[in-house]
Amino acid sequence: MSKLIELYQNCKQSPWLDNIRRSWLKDGSLSDLIGSGIRGVTSNPTIFTNAIESSDLYNDQFLTLTNKGMSVEQAYWELVKTDINDALEILEPVFQESNGKDGFVSIEVSPELAYNTEATLKMAKDLHDEIDKENLLVKIPATKEGLLAIEEMIYLGKSVNVTLIFSIERYQEVIDAYLKGLERRVQSGITDLSNVNSVASFFVSRLDTLVDKTLENNSDKKAADLLGKTAVSQAKIAYQLFKSNFNADRYVKLTKYNANVQRPLWASTSTKNPNYDDLLYVNSLIGPDTVNTMPDSTVEAFLSHGIPESTVESNLEEAKANLNSLDTLGIDMHQVTQELEDQGVESFKKSFLELLDVLDKKLKN
Repeated sequence: MSKLIELYQNCKQSPWLDNIRRSWLKDGSLSDLIGSGIRGVTSNPTIFTNAIESSDLYNDQFLTLTNKGMSVEQAYWELVKTDINDALEILEPVFQESNGKDGFVSIEVSPELAYNTEATLKMAKDLHDEIDKENLLVKIPATKEGLLAIEEMIYLGKSVNVTLIFSIERYQEVIDAYLKGLERRVQSGITDLSNVNSVASFFVSRLDTLVDKTLENNSDKKAADLLGKTAVSQAKIAYQLFKSNFNADRYVKLTKYNANVQRPLWASTSTKNPNYDDLLYVNSLIGPDTVNTMPDSTVEAFLSHGIPESTVESNLEEAKANLNSLDTLGIDMHQVTQELEDQGVESFKKSFLELLDVLDKKLKN
C-alpha cells in the first residue's frame, strides 16, 4: 500500500495534486497518480502558465480557436476548460467511490477579478454552467470582495474552493460565508445540501518565507528559535477553529439537511527553504477532514519517505506560544497576512497576463 493511500485510509486526509499538464491527461500519468492515492487536482493561473508555455500540445487547439475568431483570452479559457474537463472525467470514479467527498478538480476565476464581487460571481457561475460537472470546484480568492461571491455561490448550490487564505481572522470569515450560504439555501426551501461542497485553501509555506525574513533581521535570541515555525503553528490553530465551528450548533443544525463540512485544505505545501525538511508542510499537518494539495515533486517525496501519522493536533500549546512570541517580537500578523494576500493576487494576475502575452506573440508568429 502506498503512503498516500495510507494517508487517506489511516489518517482521513485526502492528498490532492497541485498541478496539471495536458501530457499527463493524455499519457496516463494522472491515472497512475490516482492509482498511487491522489484523490483530487487543483490548478491556478501560474500552473496553467507553466503548462501551456512548456508544451506544444496546446498549439493546434489554440490556433484553431483563434482562426475561428476567438480573442487570445477567449482561446486561453477554452484551453483551460479542455484540460479541466479531461481531468474531471479521469477523477469521476474517485468522486463516485467516495460518495462525492473527493475526486474534485479546481479551476480558478480570472485573477483580474479578485477585488470585484459581481464580476467574480458572474465568472464563477459561468464556469460552473459551461463545465457542468458535479466534481468541479471553482476557485474564488478569499478577498473581502470574494467573500460575498463565495456566500452567493454556496447559496446557489455551486461548489467552491476558497483560495488565498492566509490569516485566522479571514479563515473565520470564510467559514461564516460558507455556513451563511447553506443557511440561506435551507431558508429558501432546499431540504438536501449534500451536493454542495467546499474546501478552504489555507496557504502555508509562503507565510514562513515572509516572516522568516523579519526574524532573520531580529537580534532577539527568540527570533532564531521561531524560524520555520510560523506557518505550521498557524495552520494548527486554524484546524482548531475548523473543529470548533463544525462541531457547533450552527453547523449541527445543517447536518439535518445533509450538509458537508468545509474541509481545510493545506496549500502551498512545497518547502521553499532548502534548509527545512522537504515534507515540513505535509508531515506536520496530517489529520481527519483535511486535504493537502501537493505539487508533483512533493507527491514524489511523500511516496518516498512521508510519514502517514496524524500530527495536526500535536504540540498545540507550542503552536500558540510560537504565535504569541511573534507578537512580543513586534511582528504584526495582520499586516503580514494582508501583504501575502496582496502578493498572492498580484502573482496570479502577473502569470495570467504574461501567458496572454506569450499566446499573443505565438499567434503573430
